[in-house]
Amino acid sequence: MLQINFIRENKQEVIDRLSIKNYKNVDLVEKIIELDEIRRKIQKQLDDILAESNKSAKEIGALYKQGKAADAEAMKARSTELRNLSKELNEQLELKGTEMNALLVQVPNLPHPSVPRGKSADENEIVHTEGEMPVLYPNALPHWELAVKYDIINFELGSKVTGAGFPFYKGKGAKLQRALINFFLDKALDAGYIEIQPPLMVNEDSGYGTGQLPDKDGQMYHVGIDNLYLIPTAEVPVTNIYRDMILKADDFPVRNVAYSQCFRREAGSYGKDVRGLNRLHQFDKVEIVQLQHPEHSYESLEQMRAHAASLIRALELPFRILKLCGGDLSFTSALTYDFEVYSAAQKRWLEVSSVSNFENFQSNRMKLRFKDNDGKTKLVHTLNGSALALPRIVAALLENNQTEEGIRIPEALVKYTGFEMIN
Repeated sequence: MLQINFIRENKQEVIDRLSIKNYKNVDLVEKIIELDEIRRKIQKQLDDILAESNKSAKEIGALYKQGKAADAEAMKARSTELRNLSKELNEQLELKGTEMNALLVQVPNLPHPSVPRGKSADENEIVHTEGEMPVLYPNALPHWELAVKYDIINFELGSKVTGAGFPFYKGKGAKLQRALINFFLDKALDAGYIEIQPPLMVNEDSGYGTGQLPDKDGQMYHVGIDNLYLIPTAEVPVTNIYRDMILKADDFPVRNVAYSQCFRREAGSYGKDVRGLNRLHQFDKVEIVQLQHPEHSYESLEQMRAHAASLIRALELPFRILKLCGGDLSFTSALTYDFEVYSAAQKRWLEVSSVSNFENFQSNRMKLRFKDNDGKTKLVHTLNGSALALPRIVAALLENNQTEEGIRIPEALVKYTGFEMIN
């Protein structure tokens, strides 16, 4: 959530930077500023009344001592009037605060100045490409057919038991999943992250804190009777650990890593791009989260970008890194790098990670602050990244490493799987 003071003092900059995200609701920004002006006037009235009340309280006793009972009684009557007026103004102030918050949560984060303009993913900027494109043998199969051939993933059984997008992993397929999770966790621990095992459901406050609500309400699974949400990513529970906290400057950087299952409704997804593991409703992911001093958050973003790249490199997959344009940038992000691996049998790039800096957008919602060395309380910068999401990594591993004898396991994973081939 943007800070109201920043919006008020930098209205045109806010409008200009939001235009990079193709945000056109300028009227909402104007309404927020108008409502803030009303709120500030009410606050001024309330402050004046409280000052008068405090002054009167001191003078009443003095008037009685001076024998001016009539004047004292008149002042007591005025004090009662001020108390009633103060109560009314407090109620108005609370109402305007609620209205203000309802508007503020609808405004997306401002993009970083380096974010390129663009309307869709087609205009994202490729900033890095690495690895050799695999050459497959004739009649190579896509991963959903390999899954059936080697009996390692059962999509039909998932549809029977739950529905489309909830596959069963079997035998070496299940062990490959576990191997990847442990590999990603170990690499994060080696990089200095502290492991967290979070709950898979969060309350409404947590959803608002990291910005999934109200923006992504339709994409989240909601447990209505308890008003809880299945997490779309471990970012949500892990970042919310620090909600309503005040850290010290010496605490930075705070680094956490978490493995979790993730749940996304992906409403409206259909067609060839969602076949097999390309788009699931439940999937496994290892997430890295950082809290950082505002002066160093972009250094941390580059470190997280390098970390994600090192994982894909170790898995011997060709990949590219894209800087998202304004039209593809999420509601909460200031700057995001997407990682895509090449899927040889499908002949297409598959997104496997996003690494983002949210600056103080989430921390303002969560009231997550720190006391700087100058003694001032400031908002923390929050960052997160997939390190990595499993489904499309598995899809690329199966497709790119298939041979006529079976599917080769990358060397970095062999000690985790205990086997070198799926056959």
